[in-house]
Amino acid sequence: MKYLRMSIPDVVLMIPRLFEDNRGFFMEIFREEAFVKNVAPIKFVQDNYSTSIQGTLRGFHYQIKYPQGKLIQVISGTIFDVAIDLRKSSAYFGKWVGIVLSAKNKRLFWIPPGFAHGFYVLSYEAQIIYKCTEYYAPKYERIILWNDSSVAVNWPIIPGTFPLLSKKDEGGISLEKAEVFL
Repeated sequence: MKYLRMSIPDVVLMIPRLFEDNRGFFMEIFREEAFVKNVAPIKFVQDNYSTSIQGTLRGFHYQIKYPQGKLIQVISGTIFDVAIDLRKSSAYFGKWVGIVLSAKNKRLFWIPPGFAHGFYVLSYEAQIIYKCTEYYAPKYERIILWNDSSVAVNWPIIPGTFPLLSKKDEGGISLEKAEVFL
């Protein structure tokens, strides 16, 4: 596994070593000791599985209490995945980093606690699996508006379309008004 620090260094792109032949492939997607050594001393408590159709935009979600770190992988399709640093004490506060994740490139994306997370589906459909460091706590879930001009994410929106949003995501607020981490 290769571990590449992104422009926000606490966010890590993981590129698995692939063993492939005419029968298919094998890859290791998580090894605790290597993750702790190369990324962070984290314990995962919950795994999630999500399916979304093309044009769906989810996010930006985070939990103000019990913040979740997420290790994200696409097992079918392609997404543009984004993390926003919400740690007020960070030199990267309010900055974002995005990456294309797909079943084809098999990359994993580590988003640590203290970040908001969102993604946009580029393919006909996408299936995402992700590990979380804290349990889902809806009482503490917060949402930053996907198109907040102060964050200015450069979404690769399919031309001539508008993202498909949930009611919850439509109600997101600006970073300026959001509860953030110290």
